Amino acid sequence: MRLGTIGALLGWLLIFLSVALLLPIAFSIYYDDGNWRFFVISSAIGFLLGGTLAWSCVSEPEMGHREGFAIVAFGWLAAAALGALPYYLSGAIPSYLNACFESMSGFTTTGATILGEVEALGPSLLFWRALTHWLGGMGIIVLSLAIMPILGIGGMQLFQAEMAGPTKDRLVPRIQDTARILWSVYFILTAVETGLLMMAGMGFFDAICHAFSTLSTGGFSTRTESIAAFHNPWIDSIITVFIIIAGINFSLHYRLLSGNLRAFARSEELRFYLGIGIFATILVMFANILFGTYESWSDSLRYGAFQVWSILTGTGFSTADFDSWAPVCKITLVTLMFMGGMAGSTTGGIKQVRILMFWKFTRMQIKKLIHPKAVEAIKLDNRKVPAEVIQSILGYLSLYMLVFVVATMIVTGQGTDIITGSTAVIATLNNIGPGLGGVGPCQNFAGLPDLSKAVLIICMVAGRLELYTIAVLFLPKYWKDVHYPKWRWSRS
Repeated sequence: MRLGTIGALLGWLLIFLSVALLLPIAFSIYYDDGNWRFFVISSAIGFLLGGTLAWSCVSEPEMGHREGFAIVAFGWLAAAALGALPYYLSGAIPSYLNACFESMSGFTTTGATILGEVEALGPSLLFWRALTHWLGGMGIIVLSLAIMPILGIGGMQLFQAEMAGPTKDRLVPRIQDTARILWSVYFILTAVETGLLMMAGMGFFDAICHAFSTLSTGGFSTRTESIAAFHNPWIDSIITVFIIIAGINFSLHYRLLSGNLRAFARSEELRFYLGIGIFATILVMFANILFGTYESWSDSLRYGAFQVWSILTGTGFSTADFDSWAPVCKITLVTLMFMGGMAGSTTGGIKQVRILMFWKFTRMQIKKLIHPKAVEAIKLDNRKVPAEVIQSILGYLSLYMLVFVVATMIVTGQGTDIITGSTAVIATLNNIGPGLGGVGPCQNFAGLPDLSKAVLIICMVAGRLELYTIAVLFLPKYWKDVHYPKWRWSRS
C-alpha cells in the first residue's frame, strides 16, 4: 500500500472541500449573520493541510484496491473533521464531537442531528449543512475525480469503493467521464426541483437547501419542524416525487434522458423498489384510517406516502410525528429503514437489489427441499447472477447484522432504552436520520452519551460506504507491505 498516493489524494480532497467552504460566505454576507469569518478560517485550515499533503507527498503512477479503500474511508473522515469547523468555531455547536456528528451526518446523507432548533444556526450554516448533503450524496470522491483529472491517476478503484450496491455500472470507459455524467444528471434534477419548490411557494434559499437534501436523500431541513413547517401539500408532493427519483439508480436516469426507455422497463430491481414502496404506502394509509390517526383518506395518503418514501430512501424528512402512529405503522417504517433504495442511487440501507437477491436465494433453497436434484440459477434482468455475487451479498448481510448487534449493545449498554438505542443505530447505519423514542422525528441525538455518538459516527460512515470499506481497515493483513511516502523535497 502506497501511503504517498493516499496522502496526495487526501490533500487534493481537502483543497476541494476548502473551496466548497467558501460558498456559504455569499449567504452569510447577504443575510448578515456574521459567520463568514468562520468559513474563511475553516477554508484556510483546509487549504493549509491539504496543500501541504498534496505538495509534499509524491503520488505513485499506479493505484490498487488497498489505496482505493484507504482514500475513500479516510476521505470521509477528513471531510467530516474539516466540515465540522464552521459549526465549532462559530460557537453554534460548542462541542467538537457534536460538530463532527453533525458534519458526518451531512456528508453521509444521514440527516441525524444534535440540534434542538436548527434556525438558530443562521442562513450560512444552514446552507453548509445542506451543501454537505449534496456533496456527499453522489460521493465526494467521485466528484473529485470528475473535476480533478489533473491528478492523472486511474480512478476505477475509488469508484468501486465509493459507489453503492453489490455491482458497479460503468456508463463509459473512463471513470472521469462516468463521474461527469452522473453529476450532470444530479445537477439537472437539483435545478428542476429547486424551480418547482419555488413555484410551490418556497423562497430561493429554502428551495435550494431542500433540493440539496432531497436529491442526496439526506434530510437536513432549514426548519426544526422539517417539511411539516411549510404546511403545503404541493411542497409535500414535489419532495415525495423527487425522493422516489433519488432512490433510483442514477445510471437509469441517464439512460432515460438519453432516450433509452427500455432500460426502465427491464429493471427488475426498479419494479421491486417501486412495489415495496407502493405496498407500504397502502398499508400505512389504511392503518392510519383504521386506528383513527387521520380522519380523511387524502390526509392519510399525503402523510403516509411521504413518510414511507422518506424512510425507505433514507431521506429522513418528516411531515408528521410518526412515532405517535399505530404500532403496525411504526413496525412497517422500521422495516423499511433496513431496505434503502436501489444500488447506484444516493440512498443508504441494505439496498433493494440485495433484498431481492436474498429473497430469490431463499426461494431457491426452499425449492431444493422439494426437488433436491433440480439445477437452478438465480437471475436478475434475465441474466444469471454469478455465485460470487450471491456469496458477497450473504457475507454483507452477516457483517451487517454483526455491526448492528455490537453497536446496539454499546449504545444501550450506557443506559439508553432499547427503542431509542436500537433505532438510533438503525437510523445511522442505514443513513436514515430520525429513529423512534428519544431520537424520534420530534427529538434529536444530543442527549446520547459521547461514546454513543462516537459509535454512531462510525455507523454513519460504515453504512454509507457499505461496511466492507471500513471493515477491511481493521484486518492486520491490510496493513502489510506498506510503502512509506516519498517526500517531494527528498527527491534527487
